[in-house]
Amino acid sequence: MKDVYDFIKKCGTYYLATVEDGQPRNRPFGTVNIFDNKLYIQTGKSKDVSKQIQKNPKVEICCFEGSTGQWLRLAGELVRDDRREAKVDMLEHYPDLKNMYSADDDNTEVLYFKNAVATIYSFGGAPKVVKF
Repeated sequence: MKDVYDFIKKCGTYYLATVEDGQPRNRPFGTVNIFDNKLYIQTGKSKDVSKQIQKNPKVEICCFEGSTGQWLRLAGELVRDDRREAKVDMLEHYPDLKNMYSADDDNTEVLYFKNAVATIYSFGGAPKVVKF
């Protein structure tokens, strides 16, 4: 899982895909964190993406690392973690978000992956698969 985290961090931006009424929805994200031995992302409960995840927790992340020509696809289910500690840890890793979010507001949402399968691809080699 640490390799997956490192890859996503190196990319900086990843694209999170959800489904709404049978239609794929994709948007850029930048938050990723390891907390309590789980891979987390962050959003706001008021956003459509949060509502889509709560309705259908199966998501996929995709990102591309241009200097190596590698890309990552991470599929799994997202689980909301309402613990204050998880929110605090995420916001400590992304202090700029403190302008919009707080561990004590009713909007901040952190979610972790379960049943995740990450595949790192390259043009020149076999894919690397990581399950967690």
